[in-house]
Amino acid sequence: MNTLRTAMLLAAMTALFMGVGYLIGGSGGMVIAFLIAAAMNLFSYWNADKMVLSMNRAVEVDESNAPEYYAIVQSLARQAGLPMPKTYLIDNPQPNAFATGRNPQNAAVAATTGLLQQLSHEEVAAVMAHELAHVQHRDTLTMTIVATLAGAISMLGNFAFFFGGNRDNNNSLGIIGVLVAMIVAPFAAMIVQMAISRTREYEADRRGAEICGQPLWLASALDKIARGAERIRNPDAERNPATAHLFIINPLSGERMDSLFSTHPNTDNRIAALQAMAQDMAGGAPASARQPMPRQADGQRPSGPWENRAAEQPEQPPARPKSNPWGRNPTGPKGPWS
Repeated sequence: MNTLRTAMLLAAMTALFMGVGYLIGGSGGMVIAFLIAAAMNLFSYWNADKMVLSMNRAVEVDESNAPEYYAIVQSLARQAGLPMPKTYLIDNPQPNAFATGRNPQNAAVAATTGLLQQLSHEEVAAVMAHELAHVQHRDTLTMTIVATLAGAISMLGNFAFFFGGNRDNNNSLGIIGVLVAMIVAPFAAMIVQMAISRTREYEADRRGAEICGQPLWLASALDKIARGAERIRNPDAERNPATAHLFIINPLSGERMDSLFSTHPNTDNRIAALQAMAQDMAGGAPASARQPMPRQADGQRPSGPWENRAAEQPEQPPARPKSNPWGRNPTGPKGPWS
């Protein structure tokens, strides 16, 4: 099903790219657009994740230079039954995070330094669990390819005026077609992004809450990230708006409402869904729905930020996030931002 969904997406984006090519350069422009789209689809499959990480100037870290952050991701990946993804940090004060990669074996998760500095240990765990849910659902390939192709389509539309309207091409629409391409292409690309990301965020919230075991951790994190994104500008995301739908909360200025033009669901709606999930878990959900913590060969639980989970102790109320333990440097004394 995921393979079919990705193939349909690639076909739709390629058709859109060809349509823009026709509006700009007629049948010749459509052929050229098809060749470019085919090359981009192939390139995106193998390299889109690297491009997205590069656009956001993400730096790979490990247990030696980001021990707490790396340990959180490692424990959550084990809990979710996933391979350990590559772990990245972005030197950016806006709290946010995203996942990318063509499959779970080649996945990467990235968090900003703002996320680690402004959120508690438990909230960071919930956010990274959300990103691992995207990996587990194989959303990362689709969303990353959309980011690459949507950016290309928007760029093609923006440059349509300079390359189109030539009397020598066989575009019967002429300058009108060029103007349509300039206006419609970026809008159509944005619609595709919204269709891809909005429903998947709710599913990733639900699965992420199951992985970390505490829906209220993620609810609290979403509230803090949304408020931080409103106050703190993300220059890298503003320069590459086609990647906005990858983040857990829209990193761009504006677009905070659950409307036709929003790349993300309304944050209050997401928090309300997580609060309802927490009430269901506290009320005694069936054991099969609680995803008990797996045990190692020696019978011990893997370490992590969820030792007192409500799923294992349903009589306890859901734990509230603790105060921020990160301090100024979230990666420790050997972090890349020291």
